[in-house]
Amino acid sequence: MARSTSPRIPPALSYAAQVAIFSRLREANPRPVTELEYVNAFTLLVAVALSAQATDVGVNKATKGLFDKVTTPQQMLELGLDALTDKIKTIGLFRQKAKNVIALSRRLVEEYGGEVPQSRAALMTLPGVGRKTANVVLNSVFDFPAQAVDTHIFRVGNRTRIAPGRDVEEVERAIEDNVPVPFQQNAHHWLILHGRYICQARRPRCRICPIEDLCPYEEKTE
Repeated sequence: MARSTSPRIPPALSYAAQVAIFSRLREANPRPVTELEYVNAFTLLVAVALSAQATDVGVNKATKGLFDKVTTPQQMLELGLDALTDKIKTIGLFRQKAKNVIALSRRLVEEYGGEVPQSRAALMTLPGVGRKTANVVLNSVFDFPAQAVDTHIFRVGNRTRIAPGRDVEEVERAIEDNVPVPFQQNAHHWLILHGRYICQARRPRCRICPIEDLCPYEEKTE
């Protein structure tokens, strides 16, 4: 029988370690939120759809003027593809993203009465909306403890062993399985911010990390 060539996933940290880690993250930032700027469920949906292969800072600059005038799917359709494309042209892949936003706005108007649906399956039928985008909206707007795993969370989950996994869906399930319930709602916010500012890809800032003594990662740097 051929042996599996898939890498062995190390076990997740113990329950006690998870409680200790997230207690510290909560103490440092009791109410973490997404760094994308939005005014309602629709504008957050658009902002997250635009954020693929772009920074939150870049998206916020592009949408600041847009969301001052456009806050509903109908208003987005009235704005039109050409005007939207011009407003977001500083963002990577802006032409395709503009087409997706117009298409998802039309779908929301025609199938959901102009409202953003409150289920992952329904959200993922919208053009340009994947599982991560759907989870961000469910978590940040509808208060559902969905875990939106991006590259930062994937790295932190594996490096710290809070939520190890071979791909983003395995890490998502590992967060749901291992992070204690009181921390589930904000877990992905704490992890993404930790990955963005402390547990960075090339030079993790271990010396200022609030969970350094609890982390099994050995290649300590700054």
